[in-house]
Amino acid sequence: MDIPRSLDQFQTIVENFIAETYPIILAGIAIALYSGFVFLFYRFLARKDILTLDLSKYENNYSRKFRSYFRIVFHIGLYIVLIPILIAFWTLILAMILTLFASDPDHARNALIATAVVGAIRILSYWTEELSRDVAKMLPFAVLGVFLVDSTSVHIDSIISLIESWPELADSWWNSLILLSILEVILRVLNGILNFIRGKKELKINLAEMSNKTGRSKEDILEDIQDDGKLNQSNTLNES
Repeated sequence: MDIPRSLDQFQTIVENFIAETYPIILAGIAIALYSGFVFLFYRFLARKDILTLDLSKYENNYSRKFRSYFRIVFHIGLYIVLIPILIAFWTLILAMILTLFASDPDHARNALIATAVVGAIRILSYWTEELSRDVAKMLPFAVLGVFLVDSTSVHIDSIISLIESWPELADSWWNSLILLSILEVILRVLNGILNFIRGKKELKINLAEMSNKTGRSKEDILEDIQDDGKLNQSNTLNES
């Protein structure tokens, strides 16, 4: 680069520099924002328990029967209504991204792909959250990579087409909501059954260990624990 010898030359160099770096800065900001969205997206969806609330502090002043009903109603609303709505919302956002970046957008196909990916993420989250996080990052970053390599851009026509296709996207969103609601309920029920089976096995092992240590029968220990939640050691102390 030649050293400017006049104010006009210096001004020309500055203008050329701004013209060349301005798109780079905008692209960097856009990539950072998109990556931030992907970060929030995969951290949210990849967790097995998307929402966790401690209900114990709200139940102390109520009867045991009321607490049971309250827990049932709460879990129905949480796993059948609220969580599927949140998951379907992210599915809609993912479908919109696919629609905007695709060269020939097919709204139904993009909604199907987004629903399939989110469904796979939710299934894997009940097995291992590490793999579900990897899958949750895969498609959004793959779309970004293709977008950068192909040097494509989001045109105004794509945005207008997306706005005009809202009825179709709304239908796809409702279908995704119903499907993901059913999937989440099935996963939660299966997870509860597996936890119950594991809990029974662990209880048998713990009862056997306590029976060997205390010399009491398993039935006696279980009845003692169920009575007040603690193991009464009075019999053992008296015998010793």
